Amino acid sequence: MTHIDAERLLAQYNEIASLAGGLAHEVRNPLSTIRLNLDLLLEETERLDHPSAHRMVRKVKTIQSECGHLESILEAFLQFVRAGELSLEESSLAELLRSHVETNKPLAEQHRIDIRPHLSSDLPSLAVDRRLMRQLFDNLFRNALQAMPEGGLIEIQAYRRGDEIVIEFIDTGAGIPAAVLPKIFQEFYSTKPAGSGLGLPTVRRIVESHGGTIQCESEVGRGTRFTITLPVASTTH
Repeated sequence: MTHIDAERLLAQYNEIASLAGGLAHEVRNPLSTIRLNLDLLLEETERLDHPSAHRMVRKVKTIQSECGHLESILEAFLQFVRAGELSLEESSLAELLRSHVETNKPLAEQHRIDIRPHLSSDLPSLAVDRRLMRQLFDNLFRNALQAMPEGGLIEIQAYRRGDEIVIEFIDTGAGIPAAVLPKIFQEFYSTKPAGSGLGLPTVRRIVESHGGTIQCESEVGRGTRFTITLPVASTTH
């Protein structure tokens, strides 16, 4: 594929992503109106003293729950679309990771999870989108959290290797079956009933938009390791 072909494909992809993002915004607005009216309907129905009112309340609550699920899918999709829109600024990766650990430590402790950072002292600053980097780290943290319902350990390692920075998120969770592992970065693929299937694809898109790569190694019953590499001279594509 020539450079011109690659640029044309990227332009087409960005156009489709922009249209899809606009559509998601258009769907979210009427969905919010539906949620508001359901709240009002529930308030009125709960005041009724009639056996049929109790059935109506249950049905309204079911619809509310499904609307909430739709809203979470839309939000996840919008995050996926925005993952390629970078606003770069020179940033300390070590500072971003320390901030991530401090922010999420209370939640980790609630779930009986020990979160340990191991950050090399020679990490250089990178031109990154700080908002998207925080989203990337948060998505990997939540992924590890869900894999350890009984508690465990999350280790975050970051070090320089030649002309790239390596970041590793390692957990002692349930692990990912070998048959599932090749699919985890596919859009809309999820093993969770309420999952959007966009968490890890969004992580991958954020990494790749910064010119990096992401890999996953996992063993059932032993845990999972996500390895991210970012070029020291960060470039976008």
